[in-house]
Amino acid sequence: MTTFADLGLSQPVLQALAIKGYTAPTPIQEQAIPPVLKGRDLLGIAQTGTGKTAAFMLPGIDRLREADKPIPFKSCRMLVLAPTRELAVQIADSAKDYGALAGLKVQCIVGGTSVGKDRNKLHRGTDILVATPGRLLDLVDQKAFNLSGIEILVLDEADQMLDLGFIHALRKIRELAPKQRQTLFFSATMPKAIRELVGGYCHNPVQVSVTPESTTAERIAQYLLMVQQDEKLSLLEMILKGRHAVPGVIERVLIFARTKHGADRVVRKLAQAGIEANAIHGNKSQPQRQRALDEFRKARVPILIATDVAARGIDIPGVSHVINFELPNVPEQYVHRIGRTARAGRDGVAIAFCAEDERAYLKDIRKTTGAEPERLPLPANFRAVVEGVGPEKPAPRQPVKRVQPRPLGQRGASKSEHRPRQGEHSCERRPQGERRAPHAQARRTESDRRPQGGKPAHAGKGAARPQGHGQGNGGGNGGGNRSRNRRGRGRGDAGRSRAASA
Repeated sequence: MTTFADLGLSQPVLQALAIKGYTAPTPIQEQAIPPVLKGRDLLGIAQTGTGKTAAFMLPGIDRLREADKPIPFKSCRMLVLAPTRELAVQIADSAKDYGALAGLKVQCIVGGTSVGKDRNKLHRGTDILVATPGRLLDLVDQKAFNLSGIEILVLDEADQMLDLGFIHALRKIRELAPKQRQTLFFSATMPKAIRELVGGYCHNPVQVSVTPESTTAERIAQYLLMVQQDEKLSLLEMILKGRHAVPGVIERVLIFARTKHGADRVVRKLAQAGIEANAIHGNKSQPQRQRALDEFRKARVPILIATDVAARGIDIPGVSHVINFELPNVPEQYVHRIGRTARAGRDGVAIAFCAEDERAYLKDIRKTTGAEPERLPLPANFRAVVEGVGPEKPAPRQPVKRVQPRPLGQRGASKSEHRPRQGEHSCERRPQGERRAPHAQARRTESDRRPQGGKPAHAGKGAARPQGHGQGNGGGNGGGNRSRNRRGRGRGDAGRSRAASA
Protein backbone atom coordinates (compact mmCIF):
# COMPACT_ATOMS: atom_id res chain seq x y z
CA MET A 1 0.00 0.00 0.00
CA THR A 2 1.33 3.44 -0.98
CA THR A 3 1.98 5.98 1.80
CA PHE A 4 2.64 9.72 1.71
CA ALA A 5 6.30 9.04 2.46
CA ASP A 6 6.55 7.04 -0.78
CA LEU A 7 5.47 10.09 -2.78
CA GLY A 8 8.57 12.10 -1.86
CA LEU A 9 7.06 14.65 0.51
CA SER A 10 9.28 16.41 3.06
CA GLN A 11 9.41 15.57 6.74
CA PRO A 12 7.54 18.69 8.00
CA VAL A 13 4.62 17.92 5.67
CA LEU A 14 4.58 14.27 6.71
CA GLN A 15 4.48 15.27 10.36
CA ALA A 16 1.56 17.63 9.70
CA LEU A 17 -0.30 14.80 7.92
CA ALA A 18 0.38 12.47 10.86
CA ILE A 19 -1.09 15.05 13.25
CA LYS A 20 -4.28 15.14 11.17
CA GLY A 21 -4.36 11.34 11.05
CA TYR A 22 -3.80 10.95 7.30
CA THR A 23 -1.71 7.92 6.35
CA ALA A 24 -2.65 6.74 2.86
CA PRO A 25 -3.13 9.05 -0.15
CA THR A 26 -6.25 9.00 -2.30
CA PRO A 27 -5.96 8.05 -6.00
CA ILE A 28 -5.88 11.68 -7.17
CA GLN A 29 -3.19 12.50 -4.60
CA GLU A 30 -1.13 9.45 -5.54
CA GLN A 31 -1.10 10.41 -9.23
CA ALA A 32 -0.83 14.19 -8.91
CA ILE A 33 1.78 14.74 -6.18
CA PRO A 34 4.86 13.26 -7.96
CA PRO A 35 4.60 15.35 -11.18
CA VAL A 36 3.81 18.51 -9.22
CA LEU A 37 6.94 17.97 -7.08
CA LYS A 38 8.92 17.85 -10.31
CA GLY A 39 7.57 21.24 -11.39
CA ARG A 40 5.26 20.04 -14.17
CA ASP A 41 1.99 21.74 -15.05
CA LEU A 42 -1.01 19.59 -14.21
CA LEU A 43 -4.57 19.12 -15.44
CA GLY A 44 -6.49 17.11 -12.83
CA ILE A 45 -9.98 15.70 -13.30
CA ALA A 46 -11.51 14.22 -10.16
CA GLN A 47 -14.95 14.20 -8.64
CA THR A 48 -15.59 16.32 -5.60
CA GLY A 49 -14.62 14.88 -2.24
CA THR A 50 -11.62 12.87 -3.48
CA GLY A 51 -8.90 15.04 -1.91
CA LYS A 52 -7.97 17.52 -4.64
CA THR A 53 -6.98 20.18 -2.09
CA ALA A 54 -4.19 18.05 -0.62
CA ALA A 55 -3.20 16.95 -4.14
CA PHE A 56 -1.99 20.47 -5.01
CA MET A 57 -1.33 21.96 -1.54
CA LEU A 58 1.07 19.30 -0.23
CA PRO A 59 3.53 19.41 -3.16
CA GLY A 60 3.08 23.19 -3.42
CA ILE A 61 4.24 23.64 0.17
CA ASP A 62 7.27 21.46 -0.47
CA ARG A 63 8.25 23.39 -3.60
CA LEU A 64 8.01 26.72 -1.76
CA ARG A 65 10.22 25.38 1.03
CA GLU A 66 12.77 24.07 -1.44
CA ALA A 67 12.98 27.37 -3.37
CA ASP A 68 13.41 29.29 -0.09
CA LYS A 69 12.69 32.71 -1.59
CA PRO A 70 11.69 35.78 0.45
CA ILE A 71 8.09 36.92 0.59
CA PRO A 72 7.51 39.49 -2.19
CA PHE A 73 6.22 42.93 -1.20
CA LYS A 74 2.44 43.24 -1.77
CA SER A 75 2.44 39.90 -3.60
CA CYS A 76 2.44 36.15 -2.99
CA ARG A 77 4.46 33.11 -4.02
CA MET A 78 1.54 30.68 -4.45
CA LEU A 79 -1.92 31.84 -5.57
CA VAL A 80 -4.97 29.58 -5.26
CA LEU A 81 -8.20 30.76 -6.93
CA ALA A 82 -11.55 29.37 -5.76
CA PRO A 83 -15.05 30.13 -7.08
CA THR A 84 -16.85 30.54 -3.73
CA ARG A 85 -16.06 32.10 -0.39
CA GLU A 86 -16.66 28.92 1.58
CA LEU A 87 -14.35 26.89 -0.60
CA ALA A 88 -11.62 29.54 -0.34
CA VAL A 89 -11.86 29.57 3.47
CA GLN A 90 -11.65 25.77 3.61
CA ILE A 91 -8.62 25.65 1.32
CA ALA A 92 -6.88 28.29 3.46
CA ASP A 93 -7.60 26.30 6.63
CA SER A 94 -6.16 23.17 5.02
CA ALA A 95 -3.07 25.10 3.90
CA LYS A 96 -2.49 26.31 7.47
CA ASP A 97 -2.79 22.74 8.79
CA TYR A 98 -0.50 21.21 6.14
CA GLY A 99 2.09 23.99 6.41
CA ALA A 100 1.98 24.36 10.19
CA LEU A 101 5.52 22.99 10.54
CA ALA A 102 6.89 24.46 7.32
CA GLY A 103 6.94 28.06 8.53
CA LEU A 104 4.87 29.44 5.63
CA LYS A 105 2.51 32.40 5.88
CA VAL A 106 -1.05 31.80 4.63
CA GLN A 107 -3.71 34.44 3.96
CA CYS A 108 -7.26 34.31 2.59
CA ILE A 109 -9.27 37.12 0.96
CA VAL A 110 -12.88 36.78 -0.18
CA GLY A 111 -15.77 39.06 -1.04
CA GLY A 112 -18.20 40.26 1.57
CA THR A 113 -15.48 41.31 4.02
CA SER A 114 -13.65 44.57 4.75
CA VAL A 115 -11.41 45.67 1.88
CA GLY A 116 -9.31 47.74 4.28
CA LYS A 117 -8.50 44.69 6.40
CA ASP A 118 -7.52 42.77 3.27
CA ARG A 119 -5.15 45.57 2.25
CA ASN A 120 -3.52 45.46 5.67
CA LYS A 121 -3.14 41.67 5.53
CA LEU A 122 -1.41 41.75 2.15
CA HIS A 123 0.71 44.87 2.63
CA ARG A 124 3.83 42.88 3.56
CA GLY A 125 3.02 40.00 1.19
CA THR A 126 2.43 36.33 1.95
CA ASP A 127 3.67 32.90 0.92
CA ILE A 128 0.28 31.35 0.08
CA LEU A 129 -2.80 33.34 -0.85
CA VAL A 130 -6.24 31.80 -1.33
CA ALA A 131 -8.69 34.20 -2.97
CA THR A 132 -11.82 34.59 -5.01
CA PRO A 133 -11.20 36.28 -8.41
CA GLY A 134 -13.43 39.30 -7.80
CA ARG A 135 -11.84 40.44 -4.54
CA LEU A 136 -8.34 39.75 -5.87
CA LEU A 137 -8.80 42.01 -8.88
CA ASP A 138 -10.34 44.70 -6.66
CA LEU A 139 -7.10 44.85 -4.67
CA VAL A 140 -5.02 44.79 -7.85
CA ASP A 141 -6.98 47.73 -9.28
CA GLN A 142 -6.43 49.65 -6.04
CA LYS A 143 -2.66 49.08 -6.32
CA ALA A 144 -2.77 47.25 -2.99
CA PHE A 145 -1.57 43.94 -4.48
CA ASN A 146 0.25 42.62 -7.54
CA LEU A 147 0.85 39.23 -9.12
CA SER A 148 4.51 39.68 -10.00
CA GLY A 149 5.83 37.25 -7.35
CA ILE A 150 3.69 34.21 -8.26
CA GLU A 151 5.63 30.95 -8.59
CA ILE A 152 2.65 28.54 -8.48
CA LEU A 153 -0.85 29.32 -9.79
CA VAL A 154 -3.71 26.96 -8.87
CA LEU A 155 -7.27 27.05 -10.22
CA ASP A 156 -9.61 24.88 -8.16
CA GLU A 157 -13.07 24.03 -9.52
CA ALA A 158 -12.24 25.87 -12.72
CA ASP A 159 -15.45 24.82 -14.47
CA GLN A 160 -17.60 26.44 -11.80
CA MET A 161 -15.61 29.66 -12.13
CA LEU A 162 -16.64 29.71 -15.76
CA ASP A 163 -20.27 29.03 -14.82
CA LEU A 164 -20.20 31.96 -12.39
CA GLY A 165 -18.93 34.35 -15.08
CA PHE A 166 -15.26 34.60 -14.04
CA ILE A 167 -13.90 34.02 -17.53
CA HIS A 168 -12.85 37.67 -18.01
CA ALA A 169 -11.29 37.78 -14.55
CA LEU A 170 -9.30 34.61 -15.28
CA ARG A 171 -7.99 36.04 -18.53
CA LYS A 172 -6.89 39.23 -16.79
CA ILE A 173 -5.13 37.26 -14.04
CA ARG A 174 -3.37 35.22 -16.71
CA GLU A 175 -2.05 38.43 -18.31
CA LEU A 176 -0.83 39.86 -14.99
CA ALA A 177 0.84 36.68 -13.71
CA PRO A 178 4.49 35.93 -14.64
CA LYS A 179 5.05 33.78 -17.69
CA GLN A 180 7.52 31.57 -15.86
CA ARG A 181 5.34 29.79 -13.34
CA GLN A 182 3.78 26.42 -12.55
CA THR A 183 0.04 26.14 -13.26
CA LEU A 184 -2.30 23.51 -11.79
CA PHE A 185 -5.90 22.95 -12.89
CA PHE A 186 -8.27 20.87 -10.76
CA SER A 187 -11.95 20.30 -11.39
CA ALA A 188 -14.68 17.70 -11.07
CA THR A 189 -15.67 18.20 -14.73
CA MET A 190 -13.73 19.43 -17.72
CA PRO A 191 -15.92 20.97 -20.44
CA LYS A 192 -14.54 22.20 -23.74
CA ALA A 193 -14.39 25.83 -22.58
CA ILE A 194 -12.00 24.82 -19.79
CA ARG A 195 -9.82 22.84 -22.18
CA GLU A 196 -9.49 25.94 -24.35
CA LEU A 197 -8.58 28.01 -21.30
CA VAL A 198 -6.00 25.44 -20.23
CA GLY A 199 -4.12 26.02 -23.49
CA GLY A 200 -3.44 29.63 -22.46
CA TYR A 201 -2.46 28.80 -18.90
CA CYS A 202 -0.51 25.55 -19.02
CA HIS A 203 2.54 24.39 -20.94
CA ASN A 204 2.55 20.69 -21.80
CA PRO A 205 0.50 19.68 -18.72
CA VAL A 206 0.31 16.22 -17.24
CA GLN A 207 -3.31 15.06 -17.30
CA VAL A 208 -4.62 13.05 -14.37
CA SER A 209 -8.12 11.60 -14.51
CA VAL A 210 -9.20 9.46 -11.58
CA THR A 211 -12.86 8.94 -12.44
CA PRO A 212 -14.84 9.44 -15.65
CA GLU A 213 -16.43 12.84 -16.11
CA SER A 214 -19.77 13.52 -14.42
CA THR A 215 -19.96 10.26 -12.48
CA THR A 216 -21.16 10.03 -8.90
CA ALA A 217 -19.33 8.54 -5.97
CA GLU A 218 -19.71 4.79 -5.50
CA ARG A 219 -20.48 5.12 -1.79
CA ILE A 220 -23.57 7.26 -2.38
CA ALA A 221 -26.93 5.45 -2.45
CA GLN A 222 -29.28 7.42 -4.71
CA TYR A 223 -33.06 7.45 -4.36
CA LEU A 224 -35.93 9.18 -6.15
CA LEU A 225 -39.35 10.37 -4.96
CA MET A 226 -41.94 11.46 -7.53
CA VAL A 227 -44.05 14.19 -5.94
CA GLN A 228 -46.03 17.23 -7.04
CA GLN A 229 -44.37 20.63 -6.73
CA ASP A 230 -46.83 21.92 -4.12
CA GLU A 231 -46.44 18.72 -2.05
CA LYS A 232 -42.67 18.83 -1.62
CA LEU A 233 -42.71 20.81 1.62
CA SER A 234 -45.13 18.36 3.25
CA LEU A 235 -43.00 15.42 2.18
CA LEU A 236 -39.80 17.10 3.41
CA GLU A 237 -41.41 17.82 6.78
CA MET A 238 -42.47 14.18 7.18
CA ILE A 239 -38.96 12.94 6.37
CA LEU A 240 -37.23 15.32 8.77
CA LYS A 241 -39.69 14.48 11.58
CA GLY A 242 -39.22 10.73 11.03
CA ARG A 243 -42.79 10.14 9.86
CA HIS A 244 -41.55 8.65 6.61
CA ALA A 245 -38.63 6.26 6.81
CA VAL A 246 -35.77 6.78 4.37
CA PRO A 247 -32.58 4.73 4.06
CA GLY A 248 -29.77 5.59 6.44
CA VAL A 249 -29.63 7.30 9.82
CA ILE A 250 -30.29 11.02 9.54
CA GLU A 251 -27.50 13.00 11.24
CA ARG A 252 -26.86 16.10 9.14
CA VAL A 253 -29.08 16.92 6.18
CA LEU A 254 -28.03 19.21 3.36
CA ILE A 255 -31.00 20.35 1.24
CA PHE A 256 -30.50 22.02 -2.14
CA ALA A 257 -32.90 24.52 -3.68
CA ARG A 258 -32.62 26.08 -7.13
CA THR A 259 -33.04 29.75 -6.14
CA LYS A 260 -32.12 31.98 -3.20
CA HIS A 261 -35.73 32.92 -2.49
CA GLY A 262 -36.69 29.26 -2.67
CA ALA A 263 -34.09 28.41 -0.02
CA ASP A 264 -35.43 31.11 2.30
CA ARG A 265 -38.97 29.90 1.70
CA VAL A 266 -38.04 26.34 2.77
CA VAL A 267 -36.44 27.70 5.96
CA ARG A 268 -39.60 29.67 6.82
CA LYS A 269 -41.92 26.73 6.17
CA LEU A 270 -39.78 24.39 8.28
CA ALA A 271 -39.73 26.95 11.09
CA GLN A 272 -43.53 27.03 11.06
CA ALA A 273 -43.47 23.26 11.48
CA GLY A 274 -41.09 23.53 14.45
CA ILE A 275 -37.94 22.47 12.54
CA GLU A 276 -34.89 24.73 12.86
CA ALA A 277 -32.76 25.20 9.75
CA ASN A 278 -30.33 27.71 8.27
CA ALA A 279 -29.93 28.94 4.69
CA ILE A 280 -26.76 29.74 2.78
CA HIS A 281 -26.78 31.49 -0.60
CA GLY A 282 -25.43 34.49 -2.46
CA ASN A 283 -27.65 37.07 -0.73
CA LYS A 284 -26.22 36.20 2.68
CA SER A 285 -23.27 38.17 4.02
CA GLN A 286 -20.01 36.37 4.61
CA PRO A 287 -20.40 36.34 8.44
CA GLN A 288 -23.92 34.92 8.06
CA ARG A 289 -22.73 32.20 5.70
CA GLN A 290 -19.79 31.29 7.92
CA ARG A 291 -22.02 31.20 11.01
CA ALA A 292 -24.49 28.89 9.26
CA LEU A 293 -21.66 26.55 8.22
CA ASP A 294 -20.19 26.49 11.72
CA GLU A 295 -23.55 25.63 13.28
CA PHE A 296 -24.05 22.92 10.66
CA ARG A 297 -20.54 21.53 11.15
CA LYS A 298 -20.98 21.38 14.94
CA ALA A 299 -24.51 19.87 14.56
CA ARG A 300 -26.10 22.75 16.50
CA VAL A 301 -28.45 23.19 13.55
CA PRO A 302 -28.18 19.87 11.65
CA ILE A 303 -30.27 21.06 8.67
CA LEU A 304 -28.82 23.42 6.06
CA ILE A 305 -30.59 24.77 2.95
CA ALA A 306 -28.19 25.78 0.16
CA THR A 307 -28.12 26.81 -3.47
CA ASP A 308 -25.64 25.70 -6.12
CA VAL A 309 -23.29 28.56 -5.23
CA ALA A 310 -22.40 26.53 -2.12
CA ALA A 311 -22.49 23.10 -3.75
CA ARG A 312 -18.71 22.85 -3.87
CA GLY A 313 -17.88 24.96 -0.84
CA ILE A 314 -19.15 22.62 1.88
CA ASP A 315 -16.57 20.09 3.03
CA ILE A 316 -18.15 18.52 6.10
CA PRO A 317 -17.52 14.78 6.62
CA GLY A 318 -20.63 14.33 8.78
CA VAL A 319 -23.26 14.97 6.08
CA SER A 320 -25.39 11.83 6.11
CA HIS A 321 -28.10 12.86 3.63
CA VAL A 322 -28.32 15.20 0.66
CA ILE A 323 -31.85 16.06 -0.48
CA ASN A 324 -32.39 17.68 -3.85
CA PHE A 325 -35.56 19.59 -3.01
CA GLU A 326 -35.43 20.92 -6.58
CA LEU A 327 -33.46 19.23 -9.34
CA PRO A 328 -30.73 21.36 -10.95
CA ASN A 329 -31.22 22.48 -14.54
CA VAL A 330 -27.52 21.70 -15.21
CA PRO A 331 -26.90 17.95 -14.85
CA GLU A 332 -23.26 18.41 -13.74
CA GLN A 333 -24.49 20.30 -10.68
CA TYR A 334 -26.21 17.13 -9.52
CA VAL A 335 -22.79 15.49 -9.22
CA HIS A 336 -21.44 18.33 -7.11
CA ARG A 337 -24.53 18.43 -4.91
CA ILE A 338 -24.57 14.80 -3.88
CA GLY A 339 -20.80 14.85 -3.58
CA ARG A 340 -21.25 16.71 -0.26
CA THR A 341 -21.99 13.35 1.36
CA ALA A 342 -19.94 10.12 1.46
CA ARG A 343 -16.77 12.08 2.23
CA ALA A 344 -13.68 10.83 4.06
CA GLY A 345 -14.49 7.20 3.27
CA ARG A 346 -18.02 7.24 4.71
CA ASP A 347 -21.27 6.16 3.09
CA GLY A 348 -23.99 8.62 2.13
CA VAL A 349 -27.57 8.88 0.94
CA ALA A 350 -28.86 11.17 -1.81
CA ILE A 351 -32.62 11.72 -2.23
CA ALA A 352 -34.14 13.63 -5.14
CA PHE A 353 -37.64 15.13 -5.29
CA CYS A 354 -38.92 15.20 -8.86
CA ALA A 355 -42.11 16.93 -9.99
CA GLU A 356 -43.84 16.65 -13.35
CA ASP A 357 -42.16 19.79 -14.69
CA GLU A 358 -38.72 18.43 -13.71
CA ARG A 359 -38.79 15.20 -15.69
CA ALA A 360 -36.60 16.73 -18.40
CA TYR A 361 -33.95 17.58 -15.77
CA LEU A 362 -34.10 14.02 -14.45
CA LYS A 363 -33.64 12.64 -17.96
CA ASP A 364 -30.54 14.80 -18.50
CA ILE A 365 -29.08 13.70 -15.15
CA ARG A 366 -29.56 10.05 -16.00
CA LYS A 367 -28.00 10.54 -19.41
CA THR A 368 -25.00 12.50 -18.10
CA THR A 369 -24.17 10.49 -15.00
CA GLY A 370 -25.32 7.06 -16.13
CA ALA A 371 -26.92 6.56 -12.72
CA GLU A 372 -30.43 5.20 -12.15
CA PRO A 373 -31.74 6.26 -8.71
CA GLU A 374 -33.97 3.76 -6.92
CA ARG A 375 -37.56 4.96 -6.72
CA LEU A 376 -39.11 5.13 -3.25
CA PRO A 377 -42.88 5.07 -2.55
CA LEU A 378 -44.67 7.97 -0.94
CA PRO A 379 -46.05 7.56 2.61
CA ALA A 380 -49.26 5.54 2.86
CA ASN A 381 -51.30 8.50 4.16
CA PHE A 382 -49.46 11.19 2.23
CA ARG A 383 -52.37 12.30 0.02
CA ALA A 384 -54.67 12.53 3.01
CA VAL A 385 -52.16 14.61 4.94
CA VAL A 386 -51.63 17.01 2.05
CA GLU A 387 -55.37 17.40 1.45
CA GLY A 388 -55.93 18.21 5.13
CA VAL A 389 -57.94 15.15 6.24
CA GLY A 390 -55.11 13.00 7.56
CA PRO A 391 -53.99 12.64 11.19
CA GLU A 392 -50.80 14.64 10.54
CA LYS A 393 -52.74 17.77 9.64
CA PRO A 394 -53.82 20.09 12.52
CA ALA A 395 -57.50 20.83 12.99
CA PRO A 396 -58.77 23.79 10.99
CA ARG A 397 -59.25 27.04 12.84
CA GLN A 398 -62.80 27.98 13.82
CA PRO A 399 -64.16 31.01 11.96
CA VAL A 400 -64.36 34.19 14.00
CA LYS A 401 -67.92 35.38 14.63
CA ARG A 402 -68.50 38.92 13.48
CA VAL A 403 -71.05 41.09 15.30
CA GLN A 404 -73.59 42.62 12.94
CA PRO A 405 -74.27 46.36 13.46
CA ARG A 406 -77.67 47.21 14.91
CA PRO A 407 -80.23 49.09 12.76
CA LEU A 408 -80.15 52.83 12.97
CA GLY A 409 -82.48 54.19 15.62
CA GLN A 410 -82.56 50.98 17.68
CA ARG A 411 -81.99 51.39 21.40
CA GLY A 412 -78.38 50.99 22.39
CA ALA A 413 -76.96 51.96 19.01
CA SER A 414 -73.50 53.42 18.98
CA LYS A 415 -72.80 57.09 18.68
CA SER A 416 -71.38 56.64 15.23
CA GLU A 417 -74.81 55.50 14.03
CA HIS A 418 -76.49 58.82 14.98
CA ARG A 419 -74.99 60.85 12.25
CA PRO A 420 -76.89 64.01 11.24
CA ARG A 421 -78.54 64.12 7.90
CA GLN A 422 -77.54 66.61 5.27
CA GLY A 423 -78.50 70.11 6.33
CA GLU A 424 -78.81 69.35 10.08
CA HIS A 425 -75.28 70.38 11.02
CA SER A 426 -74.47 74.09 10.74
CA CYS A 427 -70.93 73.42 9.51
CA GLU A 428 -71.93 71.05 6.71
CA ARG A 429 -71.07 72.48 3.35
CA ARG A 430 -73.48 72.57 0.48
CA PRO A 431 -72.34 70.92 -2.79
CA GLN A 432 -70.81 73.36 -5.21
CA GLY A 433 -73.31 74.82 -7.65
CA GLU A 434 -76.38 73.93 -5.54
CA ARG A 435 -78.74 76.87 -5.00
CA ARG A 436 -80.25 77.73 -1.64
CA ALA A 437 -83.86 76.73 -1.18
CA PRO A 438 -86.39 79.56 -1.66
CA HIS A 439 -87.75 79.29 1.90
CA ALA A 440 -84.23 79.54 3.30
CA GLN A 441 -83.58 82.65 1.25
CA ALA A 442 -86.85 84.10 2.50
CA ARG A 443 -85.85 83.50 6.13
CA ARG A 444 -82.45 85.05 5.50
CA THR A 445 -84.02 88.16 3.88
CA GLU A 446 -86.55 88.49 6.63
CA SER A 447 -84.01 88.18 9.40
CA ASP A 448 -81.75 90.75 7.79
CA ARG A 449 -84.38 93.45 7.98
CA ARG A 450 -83.62 95.99 10.67
CA PRO A 451 -86.51 97.46 12.70
CA GLN A 452 -86.63 101.19 13.37
CA GLY A 453 -85.30 100.73 16.91
CA GLY A 454 -81.85 99.79 15.62
CA LYS A 455 -82.08 96.31 17.17
CA PRO A 456 -82.07 93.16 15.10
CA ALA A 457 -85.22 91.15 14.77
CA HIS A 458 -83.43 87.93 15.56
CA ALA A 459 -80.37 87.27 17.68
CA GLY A 460 -79.58 84.07 15.84
CA LYS A 461 -77.55 83.33 12.80
CA GLY A 462 -77.90 85.86 10.04
CA ALA A 463 -79.36 88.56 12.32
CA ALA A 464 -78.64 92.24 11.55
CA ARG A 465 -75.87 93.82 13.61
CA PRO A 466 -75.87 97.32 15.10
CA GLN A 467 -74.43 100.10 13.04
CA GLY A 468 -70.68 100.15 13.39
CA HIS A 469 -70.45 96.44 14.09
CA GLY A 470 -69.25 95.62 10.58
CA GLN A 471 -65.85 94.17 9.82
CA GLY A 472 -65.14 95.93 6.58
CA ASN A 473 -62.53 98.55 5.87
CA GLY A 474 -64.89 101.39 6.65
CA GLY A 475 -64.95 102.85 10.10
CA GLY A 476 -67.64 100.49 11.37
CA ASN A 477 -70.23 101.00 8.61
CA GLY A 478 -72.27 97.96 7.63
CA GLY A 479 -71.91 94.28 8.40
CA GLY A 480 -69.11 92.24 6.88
CA ASN A 481 -68.17 88.63 6.49
CA ARG A 482 -66.57 86.81 9.40
CA SER A 483 -64.05 85.26 7.08
CA ARG A 484 -62.32 88.65 6.62
CA ASN A 485 -58.86 89.16 8.12
CA ARG A 486 -58.14 90.27 11.65
CA ARG A 487 -57.21 93.76 10.45
CA GLY A 488 -60.72 94.40 9.22
CA ARG A 489 -62.16 92.93 12.44
CA GLY A 490 -60.12 95.37 14.54
CA ARG A 491 -61.34 98.37 12.55
CA GLY A 492 -64.90 97.21 12.99
CA ASP A 493 -64.44 97.05 16.78
CA ALA A 494 -63.07 100.59 16.76
CA GLY A 495 -66.06 101.85 14.81
CA ARG A 496 -68.41 100.13 17.25
CA SER A 497 -66.72 101.89 20.19
CA ARG A 498 -67.12 105.31 18.57
CA ALA A 499 -70.79 104.59 17.90
CA ALA A 500 -71.36 103.62 21.52
CA SER A 501 -69.69 106.82 22.83
CA ALA A 502 -71.83 108.93 20.54
